[in-house]
Amino acid sequence: MVADHGLPQDRIDAALAAAKAFFALPEEVKRAYVTGPGHQRGYTPFGVETAKGAAHYDLKEFWHVGRELAPGHRYEALMPPNVWPSEVPAFREAVGWLYGALDAMGRRLLEAIAAHLGLERGVFAPQVSDGNSILRLLHYPPAPFDGPHIRAGAHEDINVITLLLGAEEAGLEVLDRDGRWLPINPAPGSLVVNIGDMLQRATNHVLPSTTHRVVNPPPERRSAPRYSTPFFLHYNPDHLIETLPGCAGPDRPDRYPEPITADAFLQQRLREIRLL
Repeated sequence: MVADHGLPQDRIDAALAAAKAFFALPEEVKRAYVTGPGHQRGYTPFGVETAKGAAHYDLKEFWHVGRELAPGHRYEALMPPNVWPSEVPAFREAVGWLYGALDAMGRRLLEAIAAHLGLERGVFAPQVSDGNSILRLLHYPPAPFDGPHIRAGAHEDINVITLLLGAEEAGLEVLDRDGRWLPINPAPGSLVVNIGDMLQRATNHVLPSTTHRVVNPPPERRSAPRYSTPFFLHYNPDHLIETLPGCAGPDRPDRYPEPITADAFLQQRLREIRLL
C-alpha cells in the first residue's frame, strides 16, 4: 500500500461521484454504452466477467476508460476510442483526470520496481509510454446472500501493475505466501498496488502475480454497495514481453524462453475471462 502519494482527495472523490451517478442510471440507459471488442471501453453489464477457471460469474458491473490517442496514432487499430455518458456531465473531466493521475503514478512506481530489480530506473518508461492501460470504475451491488457467486472470484490481473484506490466497503483479500487469505483494508486515500501477470512473466516470477478476490459482505453490510477504481497499467501493445536481465539463471531457469507481444497476451487472457 502507498500513502502520501499526492493525489488530491477532492478530485478522487469527484471521479467516484461521477461513477456512482452513472451506475445509478436505468439499466437500458447504461446498456446503450456497451461498445467495442473485449469490453475494453464503455459499459460492461452485471454478470458478464468471470474469473479464469471459475464456474460462476462475478457480482459486478463496470465502466472502462482507455488512453486517448491522437488521430492516426500507430495503435489506433488496437486501442478503440473512449465513449462518455452524456447523462453525467462531469464524468469525462473527472474520470479523465483520474486516468491521467494514476497513469503518471504507475510510471513512478515502475521506477521503484526497476531499482528493486537492479535495473536502470527508466527501463520501463519506453515500454509503457503509450500502453493500453485501463481505468475500471467498479460497482458491486448489494449482495444479500451467500455464494456460489461472489463479488470477484480469485484471480490475478492480466497487466503489468494495478493501482487500486481504497474502497469504502471491505471485501478485498489477497492470498499470502502461506496460502491464507489476508483482508486488505487500506487507509482512506491509500493506493493498493498489485503485480500483474505481464510483470510476473517479465521477471520470471521473481515478482509473482498477486492473487486476490472480493468476498461478499457480512450480514450487517449486505445492503451496502461497493465501489472501487482499479487502474490496470499495460505495456505498449507491440512491446515484446521477454525475461528481464537478472531474472533467469542456473538457479532460476527461464520459464518463458519464447517472448510474446503484450497485445497477443491480452487477447489470450480476455478470452479466458469471457470478455472476448
